[in-house]
Parts: sequence; C-alpha cells; structure tokens
Amino acid sequence: MISNYLQVLEESLRKKLAALDRVESLCVEQEKLLKAPSFSEEAFDASMEEKGALIDELNRLDEGFESLYGHIREELPAQKEKYKTQIAALQQLVKDVTDKSVSIQAQEARNKALMENYFTGRKKEIQQGRKGSRAAINYYRSMSDSKSVQPQFMDKKK
Repeated sequence: MISNYLQVLEESLRKKLAALDRVESLCVEQEKLLKAPSFSEEAFDASMEEKGALIDELNRLDEGFESLYGHIREELPAQKEKYKTQIAALQQLVKDVTDKSVSIQAQEARNKALMENYFTGRKKEIQQGRKGSRAAINYYRSMSDSKSVQPQFMDKKK
C-alpha cells in the first residue's frame, strides 16, 4: 500500500519537474523578448498565459502531493528501511524541484528588472511625445490667435 503511494508521489514530483522545466524555458524566452530591439507584447502575453497555466498545474500537483503524503506520513517512519530506495529517489526529486524553483526565481527577478527598464523607457517616450504634442498645439493656437498679417509690400502708385 505504501509502495503505491510512494510511486504516485514520485510520478507527481516528475510531473512537477517537467512543468518547472517548461516554466524555466518560458522565463528564458521572456528574457530574450525583453532584450530584443523590438518588443513583441503579443509574444510576451502568450508566454505569460502559458506560464500562468503551468503555475496552476504546479499548484494542483502540490495539493495532490500534500494530500497523498498526508496518508502515509504516520506509517512511513516505521517502515523507513523497507522503502529506503524509493524514499531516496523522492528526496532527490524534491532536491531537483527545489533547485529548479530557485533557478526560476532568480530568472524571474532578472526579468522583472528588464521589464521595469522597458517600462521606464516607454514612459520617457510617452512623455516626450506629450511634450511634442503640447508644443505643436501651443504653436497652432498662437498662430490661429494672431491676427491676419497685412501685406508687407503695398503698391504706392495711384
């Protein structure tokens, strides 16, 4: 009975590791998008959507893992020697998942900094555009408010 639970726990951790691998590749893809000369909002949004779905899947896997582990938590220490190899495999998978999670967190922090730089640059561009628009509007107003200019050269012959 415990052996079956341990197999399901191992499978759950392997699925989690695969999902984390995909999240990590999406983070790298997002970094490339943020560093590209022309930022593609559509591609970035699509990768964010996919990452969101993967995070939901990871949360479900975590809940399932905790639920399964709760069933054997009491019995497992008493039979530790019997399931030594399965427990060691689970411990290695947990370590791999933890390492991958830390790597993803570091990548996310780098991406956040890149995104902040991108938005700062866009904000400056928008401010410059507004200043240019205001200057054009002010020029237009001043030109339309001025009275019509009388001809400078008049024919004085009569």
